[in-house]
Amino acid sequence: MKVKYDTLDKLLVLELTEEIDHHTTEKIRRRADYEIQRHIPRKTIFDFSGVTFMDSAGIGMVIGRYKVISMLGGKVAMINVKPNVRKIFEMSGILKIIPIEDCA
Repeated sequence: MKVKYDTLDKLLVLELTEEIDHHTTEKIRRRADYEIQRHIPRKTIFDFSGVTFMDSAGIGMVIGRYKVISMLGGKVAMINVKPNVRKIFEMSGILKIIPIEDCA
């Protein structure tokens, strides 16, 4: 996972660079939590450009980070979500609480 932080806008971008399944979620979760606690961002963006596969463990990981960020008063969004991953988000209902934004 690559991390970018803009101090001016208090924007944290977490670029996910691997498949997200029950084997990888714990590592991603630990790193994301560390960066969130370290920066206390106003907005966190999950960049899914490097994700070609995700299962239900990934949904749990994203919802968990959403809860942490919301408790800290921040907002969450997702970008660069591939169609197969988007379909999983649509079926789970997560798009009702976390939007997919255009990165233009």
